[in-house]
This record gives sequence, structure tokens and C-alpha cells, in this order.
Amino acid sequence: MTYLDYNATAPIRPEALEAVTLAMSVGGNPSSVHAAGRAARAVVEAAREDVAALVGAPASALVFTSGGTEANGLAVDSAAAGGSGRLLIGATEHDSVRAAAEAGSAIVETWPVDARGVADLDWLTDRLRAWRPSDGRPFAALMLANNETGVIQPVAEAAAILRAANGWLHVDAVQAAGKIPVDFRALGADTLAIASHKLGGPQGSGALIAGPRAALTRRLHGGGQEGGLRGGTENVPGIAGFGAAARAALADAPRLEAWASWRDAAADRLIAEAGVTVFGQGAPRLPNTLCFAAPGFGSELQVMALDLEGVMVSAGAACSSGKVKASPVLTAMGAADLAGSVLRVSGGWGTRKADWDRFTDVWLAALARRRSRQQAPAA
Repeated sequence: MTYLDYNATAPIRPEALEAVTLAMSVGGNPSSVHAAGRAARAVVEAAREDVAALVGAPASALVFTSGGTEANGLAVDSAAAGGSGRLLIGATEHDSVRAAAEAGSAIVETWPVDARGVADLDWLTDRLRAWRPSDGRPFAALMLANNETGVIQPVAEAAAILRAANGWLHVDAVQAAGKIPVDFRALGADTLAIASHKLGGPQGSGALIAGPRAALTRRLHGGGQEGGLRGGTENVPGIAGFGAAARAALADAPRLEAWASWRDAAADRLIAEAGVTVFGQGAPRLPNTLCFAAPGFGSELQVMALDLEGVMVSAGAACSSGKVKASPVLTAMGAADLAGSVLRVSGGWGTRKADWDRFTDVWLAALARRRSRQQAPAA
């Protein structure tokens, strides 16, 4: 089996699985003061240090959540609760960011991207110059790396623009963490979201990092856990696995260049032999992600043809690939007409060059069979 759908969920790392198992044997509630409770608290706090280290943040700035969706929602809801009456949401943001923004009473504006999928910083500058005091504190959301195309956004530059306007920049780094170096301080973000299962940790655990300029508002009321921002007993095994995955992800840094070379070699063959359109070319991209379109070859047909040969990929974002609608990401890039023939291939910690080679061989053979059938004379 060849698994190349890491942007949906990475297979769990052995280190994370071991950490989850050990944490489950600890027992105890991390809010209890007896020995078992203290042991559970030690697990949580050690993981907090490890996850924060992955993104260059102080452990005290990190709030554990149930995943990236909750972390994004906590940032967006907090900004709205703090008086931000208009929310500037990147055109290629994850649905969890846009849906959270649209669920409130604030006015949502779309921050456009160019044909490569890169955010328009001139638009942001002009928009903030026209900002009205009655709109409250400016808030903008810009993901660090797109989950479909892998395009990396100019976050540090955007943060400087927002900071000059006393604004708040939220960064969804769920796809970026563990695939490129992430430094919370260097990015200049006010809040940043990450998720365990994209790194090879267990599903159901995430985190929001908040800088001193962010004013978070509690969403889950209860016993005052996570600095009073998220009531409820912490998911100790999930958090332990998250910490172990974060530690292991830091060790992947020397391999990132090889990931990009394997991806690029596959893309070169697909372009040369099939004439596919690769999205995000010309822009910085995650080293593990290839998003392309083959007009006339439907996404679902591609996924099924590959799956029959034991190669697992996706037709776009895992959150929306089952829906019959054009990808908002590709629509924002001016490529809605190609959305029905898009494939996303994404590797990760367990991927080898042979996986990319096998994917390419199987995909080209599937395309050849399809073209042969299309050219065959009618009976």
C-alpha cells in the first residue's frame, strides 16, 4: 500500500503511539493534587513544552484544544468578542476559519489572492488605510501553507502590515508545522493554530498559541483548565501523543529537501508525459504537496483508479472532497474550470522516493487506459 494523503491525516508515528499508551497507563486527572494527578499533569506540561518548541513559542502561550478547527475557532471568536466588527479572511483559508467568521455577527470580507494562490499584500495595505474606527480592531486570517496546493503565504510581511494598524493576525499553521520550519516569533503572528494528526500524532488534539497582543475569550466553560480558556479535563493521552509527534517532527528537518525533490520529479514526469497543470508553481510551496489537474479525467475517477492499485491520495481537502462543488481555493485562484479534475498528493514522515515513483507510474498507466477507452471506436 502506498499512502500519499498526509495532508488529510498522517499515519501515527511509533513514538506517538508509545506515548499515548504510556499516558493511558498513568491514570489520574491532571487537575488532581494526589500522586496520580501530578503524574498526569507532568505528562501534559512536558507535551506543552514539546509542542511549543516545534513552533518556536513559549509553553506558557499554548492552549491545548481538540484540534485545528477548535483552535481556529477560538482565535476568530475571540477577535469578534473583543470588538472586531470586520474580519478579513484570506480567499484560500480553511473552511474552519471562514465558517467561524461567518457564524458570528461581524462583517466578513475576502482577502484576495493571485493566480498562484498568494495573498495580495497591496490589497491588505489599502484596505487597512481605509479602516474606520467604528469597525473596531482590524483582524485578518492568513494560513501559513494551503492544505490543497501547499502554497506558502507571506505571513511575516502581512503581520508587519497588521501590526502597524494595531491589528490582529491569526495564522492557521496546521498544514505547515512539521513540513517547513515554523517560528511563531519570527512570523509576527498574534495567534497560531496547529493540529496533532497532521504531524503523525493522534487525532483529536490541537493547540492555539497566543501572543501578548491577542485577547482570548473562553469558549468552553467549566473548571478553568488551560489557563481558564478551555474548561474540561485535558485529553492526556492525545496530548502526550501530540508532544511525541512534535519532537519527532523536529528531527525531520534535514529530510525536507529530499521531500521536495521527490515531489518535483513526479511533477516533471506528469507535465512531460500528460501535460497536467500544477497549482502553485512559481510560489513557495510545502515540500510534500503536489496539487495538479488533468482536464478530462475526473478527480473521483483518478482517486478510485489509484485506490484499486493500492495508492491512496485525495481529490482535494479531506474536509470537502466528498462534496460536489468547486474548490473555493481553486476558484479564488481563477481555476474553477479545472476543479473537477484535481488531485492532491501529499507525503510525510513515512514516505520514501519509491512511493512517489509508484504513484507516478500507476497514475500515468490509469490515464493511458482512460485515453485508450475514449479513443476506442463505438461498437
